[in-house]
Amino acid sequence: MSMNLGYLVGTAIFATVFIGAVIFQIQVKRFHPFIYWATIIASTTVGTTLADYADRSLGIGYAGGSLLLFTLLMASLFTWHRSLGTISVASVNSPRAEMFYWLTIMFSQTLGTALGDWTADTSGLGYIGAAILFSILLALVVAVYLWTNISRTLLFWAAFVLTRPLGAVVGDFLDKPISAGGLALSRYSATAALLMFIVICIVVFPQKAATKGH
Repeated sequence: MSMNLGYLVGTAIFATVFIGAVIFQIQVKRFHPFIYWATIIASTTVGTTLADYADRSLGIGYAGGSLLLFTLLMASLFTWHRSLGTISVASVNSPRAEMFYWLTIMFSQTLGTALGDWTADTSGLGYIGAAILFSILLALVVAVYLWTNISRTLLFWAAFVLTRPLGAVVGDFLDKPISAGGLALSRYSATAALLMFIVICIVVFPQKAATKGH
């Protein structure tokens, strides 16, 4: 938006970055926090532009875009399960499994962005209201994880999808005009602040994986 490239060109640019990051992530022999989270960020950026392209440029709106992206996410999970017999992140220890993992991550990010935009703009909750809603939903997932025996794999993907709309509405809150309920920060400064926050979290919080890729 800031560079006036449009959603399709933006998607092509970030898809190239994402594919490169995934290839690099698969090729490394051990877990590297910065490589892993760089790939996550790459999936977030392509997910954002792809969601905006589906919602706005295709003319199908937030509901249509969310339904399309939900279908793609379910198709990815179904194909992954049919091919390898599981969609658990604990099984992501081979290049083939990692390919399915990152494809599903990308569709999860894309769907989450669409849900965030839909909730904030269409429901009338605004950015703060939507952020509160998705925070509550994430807290419910945590409660279910702590106090029930529901599939941990199901809860992981539910939580992962929900983190993206929360991030989307918080990001919008930072850079949208004050008249629209935002803080009117520039997209560049908001991006820099969030990137710095991510780096601090990676450094401060322990990063480990039982096997490469999860």
